[in-house]
Amino acid sequence: MGGKFLLRIEDTDRARSTDAAIAAILDGLDWLDLKADGEITTQFSRAARHREAAEAMIARGTAFRCYMTTDEVDAIRGAGVAAREKFAALKRAGAPQAEIEAAQVTAARTNLAFRSEKYRDGGKPPSPGAPYVVRLRAPDSNQTPDFGEIVNRDLIQGTVRIFACELDDLVLLRADGNPTYMLSVVVDDHDMGVTHVIRGDDHLTNAARQIPIFQAMGWIPPQFAHLPLIHGPDGAKLSKRHGALAVQAYRNMGYLPEALTSYLMRLGWSPGHDDILTKEEAIAQFEIGQIGKGPARLDFKKLDSVNAHFMAAADDTRLLGLLIAHIETGASLDDSTRATLARAIPVLKGRAKTLAELAEQSRFLLARRPLTLNEPAKALITAEFKASLARLQQRLATETIWTHGILGGLLKAFATDEGVGLGQIGPGLRAALTGGTPAPDLGQALELLGREEALARISDQV
Repeated sequence: MGGKFLLRIEDTDRARSTDAAIAAILDGLDWLDLKADGEITTQFSRAARHREAAEAMIARGTAFRCYMTTDEVDAIRGAGVAAREKFAALKRAGAPQAEIEAAQVTAARTNLAFRSEKYRDGGKPPSPGAPYVVRLRAPDSNQTPDFGEIVNRDLIQGTVRIFACELDDLVLLRADGNPTYMLSVVVDDHDMGVTHVIRGDDHLTNAARQIPIFQAMGWIPPQFAHLPLIHGPDGAKLSKRHGALAVQAYRNMGYLPEALTSYLMRLGWSPGHDDILTKEEAIAQFEIGQIGKGPARLDFKKLDSVNAHFMAAADDTRLLGLLIAHIETGASLDDSTRATLARAIPVLKGRAKTLAELAEQSRFLLARRPLTLNEPAKALITAEFKASLARLQQRLATETIWTHGILGGLLKAFATDEGVGLGQIGPGLRAALTGGTPAPDLGQALELLGREEALARISDQV
């Protein structure tokens, strides 16, 4: 959109905002190559500025010091709950209509948002030095610029309206003087010059709470765009039971950062085609109005397909480095093994959807002689097949051009000479070469192993 991408760590919740949690955010963004413009802002470090804004609102008459105790606040809220329960009970019991209607009126009155009537218009403290919180003087119906409503003209959800009477006198500063999230985020948005707040639609109700704080300071609110949340494959809101959630988990599963970015960009966004886009291509086409209101579903099959696309297009040298990093678990690979993997990358990368699959496809190259055959592979190496394998070994030993095309033709010719189909030779040969692990077609497997290694593995089984 031609603007700047600002990154703010909202760390007012000190219990959750650990160094490890913040490092995970920054690591994930860095891996995805999502670079913020300018320095990173931390919210907690700006607490003095947030308190300054609260005092400014008190001076403007749009915030006030509230000396009500927790018990008093609970009593007011409890009265509302009790009134609503009484109305429901009378209705269930079939009480006289006049009695039900009277209870309904009482319930409706107490169903309004919490207002600190005792102090919002300048009530004095109950005693010198009494503790207090600072609350927003929530707008009355006759004070809002939209005739009793708080209006958020959301760029995705459309116009969202809430009656002013449904808004609490929100706490802006706690009794210990620490600012709340609602105050901090508004002050920071203003001071950072934020024009667009793009976030999940689980924050949609927060916009109605934050807009009055902007107005209480005489500031113009930013434009809000509330994105639909991502749901799991079952249609339920994405949660821990669906598995991987953190960005690092997808990296460990073997997805490429450009693939994950490309896939996530398209969840809920429809530019009018199904093409797989790079970040740069998406930037040129993106419009907020193309984002739908409905939640998108995380589809691992589609993600695998997108990742396979980027795997096939990836630079071989880069992919080799990523593969080695994915494979190594303590002991480093020797130069010979690295060279073997380098030869294999162009062949194998089009067969794998993730780095994990690429590692699995490469496993036969990393195996050390004598191979340990799995049970299905053992069953193929019968005494009768060993005799045939010995004859094939002799034929292969005479071949001087060790390329998959030549080797594939040799295998077909050998099967014809044996009077059998290649299907009766191939599975046993594959078992001898790989031990039963995945591998490409036999000609390519022979070429990638190299003449000496391939003949030695066959000899071990003969």
